[in-house]
Amino acid sequence: MELVAQLHYGPARVPSRKSPEEAIELLQEHSFTACEIDFEGKFWMDYPWAEWFGELARDADIVLSVHAPIAGFMGHAERGKKLNMAVGMLDHSAGIAKAAGAELVVFHPGFLLGRERDAAIDSVVEQLGELRARLEKKDRAVPFGVEIMGRVRELGTAEDVFAISSRAGWVRPVLDFAHLHAVTDGGFTEPETFAAILAGADQVLPPDAPFHIHFSDIAFANRNETKHLPYGEGTLRAAPLGEALTQFDRPATVITESPDLESHEAIREELYAAVGTRSASRASSATASASRSSSRKNSA
Repeated sequence: MELVAQLHYGPARVPSRKSPEEAIELLQEHSFTACEIDFEGKFWMDYPWAEWFGELARDADIVLSVHAPIAGFMGHAERGKKLNMAVGMLDHSAGIAKAAGAELVVFHPGFLLGRERDAAIDSVVEQLGELRARLEKKDRAVPFGVEIMGRVRELGTAEDVFAISSRAGWVRPVLDFAHLHAVTDGGFTEPETFAAILAGADQVLPPDAPFHIHFSDIAFANRNETKHLPYGEGTLRAAPLGEALTQFDRPATVITESPDLESHEAIREELYAAVGTRSASRASSATASASRSSSRKNSA
């Protein structure tokens, strides 16, 4: 399988908030072909910014996604202010995603909150259904992605995420392999382990939807994540993921959550080498050059 055109890779942060042009220029400078719009802490991008950023990204063959605020989770045990706030956050995230032409909105699955796991999942699915009805009325019913979490005794295991995705067909699994490495006490070292998770996602994803993956090296204790690490300081490696991806006839978007640019680039080179392509920087240099010219024309 040839993955040069189908494997997109880029950072979990927009590299500049000064202007869409500067953000795209920085992404191209480092040969990134994906970017996740970072709203974890707060909303910082308005609709005109999102629309122009999305247009420039499409011209540059950069795929976008949106990460909703951390508090924007579904599955609240009680209805009231917190649930209403979460719904508002996810609604606004969907509006920005539509304006930017983003592939999906990433959100966290929430917490058990003293409930049995099945009851918590039922609550997540019910509230997602209500959210979907609201988004459809506003013509912003974009795909959502529920993220696998790094908490061993909480909601958000791979099985939880696959269950939510299978029951809510518009919600896709987001495969965070740093989280999976943490909750398995460093268990993701072989291609077969990665492939098993990819296979679970493959069963619930729509036919043409890409895998959406978060990746970085990770520190953990007692099978819970503690922090993202510069690549090489922990034990999670990109090559086994790349080898596993070649087993599936499905595109992939890999978002790097590493804390530094050197790690982003090291993961990319190892990942692209493992899938049997040229290095990412060389594979995308011609596209980046052409897209920079297009961006300059559009901003002139």
